[in-house]
Amino acid sequence: MTTGTTPVTGPEAAGGEHRARRMWRALEPLHAVTYFAPEAREAGESLGLRGFWRGYFGQRAAPLGPVPAEVVTALFYNFAPGFVARSVPGIWSVATPAQLLDARLAAVDAALRRALGDVDTAGIAEAAELARAAATAASTAGRALAAANAALPWPDAPHLVLWQAQTILREQRGDGHVAALVGAGVDPVEALVLFAGAQGLAGDWLRERRGWTVEEWETARTRLADRGLVEPGAGETVADTGLTDAGRALCAEVEARTDVLADEAWRALGDARAERLVELAGPLVERVLAAGDFLEQNPMGMRPLVSAGSG
Repeated sequence: MTTGTTPVTGPEAAGGEHRARRMWRALEPLHAVTYFAPEAREAGESLGLRGFWRGYFGQRAAPLGPVPAEVVTALFYNFAPGFVARSVPGIWSVATPAQLLDARLAAVDAALRRALGDVDTAGIAEAAELARAAATAASTAGRALAAANAALPWPDAPHLVLWQAQTILREQRGDGHVAALVGAGVDPVEALVLFAGAQGLAGDWLRERRGWTVEEWETARTRLADRGLVEPGAGETVADTGLTDAGRALCAEVEARTDVLADEAWRALGDARAERLVELAGPLVERVLAAGDFLEQNPMGMRPLVSAGSG
């Protein structure tokens, strides 16, 4: 990754939003039920994992096997090490990765059936076929979370194929985002400070959900100020990050690089089939949103495509 102030662009970005970002916004709510649907929390608790975060870390990390906290911290990137360690590796003594994978799939099945109603439709089957084609075209080289999910067997039901395809695609995108941050010399807590400022998210809200202390957040902000990325002493609280022009430019560049690194799947699928997938996914995402299975304010700062009036 370059570290100048010019965002990475390409022909696929011409005329507005990058194709890879548009596809992520179009499909991500179909994956988000994994964390936000009540069935997901119930699945973790049914195995003895109490509280949201133990279920989250268990179900998201399960494709990796019973890895230690250091591996989860490294791959998830923006969580505080101590925060992860409160769940991992203890969760593996409560439920095995295989049990968690079975519970995750069953929870997603129940959540999508509840939100979507009839899942045995031609539209869902077509969307699943397109999404699977994109997911299998996405390289997992150097992308551990994507590779771990891609190694899982494909389910039979089309709505679950669609979910698994988006799971692979979003983890592949996330792995690339981590690579972009590392290339830019931005560490995990610094990434959150910059992201909060760029997205207009409350710093305290984001910091608490990733387990960092006020001192760690403020120290990261000082490091960023020394690099000219945030204003020195900006704000009286951790909610005010005070990005400079250079900070905003770096954030834009990281996001642009993330899009470029995630575009392989959509380049292989082609624009016509990608837009067909957007068309098919739109009504499904609307039902997921209506069911309350996606948080309007989310740590990704994501606006679902249909909520922007684009789908």
